[in-house]
Amino acid sequence: MFCLTVDDEIKLCLREERHAKELFELVDANRAYLREWMPWLDINRSVADTRQFIKSTLEQYTANKGFQTGIIYRGKIVGIIGFYQFDWPNRSTSLGYWLAADAQGKGIITRACRYLVNYAFTDLSMNRVEIRCATGNHKSRAIPERLGFKIEGTTRQAEWLYDHFVDHIIYSMLAEEWQTEA
Repeated sequence: MFCLTVDDEIKLCLREERHAKELFELVDANRAYLREWMPWLDINRSVADTRQFIKSTLEQYTANKGFQTGIIYRGKIVGIIGFYQFDWPNRSTSLGYWLAADAQGKGIITRACRYLVNYAFTDLSMNRVEIRCATGNHKSRAIPERLGFKIEGTTRQAEWLYDHFVDHIIYSMLAEEWQTEA
């Protein structure tokens, strides 16, 4: 199984169908918390839905079109992080993530993002990594800002979030700007 070791506390590992129950329980326990910014909760209502998500991410990985990994913190899954897609001709990718409420404030996402951005530039030879966040999602926006990403602009009404549109801020980092000690 594909697994990346970020540090002595964090691993980023592909989820397999056998992990569907554990991942669903994490989502379900954090449903109210995640609903503020994650638009996919209404289509993830059962272990079977989570199993289908895992199957699609494994297909994505196998086709070399991106990957989604479980964030394993001290041996326990606490969220998901990954590359939405790989644009190989343009050597560009987009990074996304979510974290359980009780795992917040430990630097988990910052460390995982730093690791994956470095992985994108060094192992995948990407030239550009993008992170998009809802303008009002200040916790999520803090990650690319902390890592030195540049704000490129705002896409208006970029995402339907249950009953309203939200704008997204687009952050980017280029390989020539990236410093592993960021």
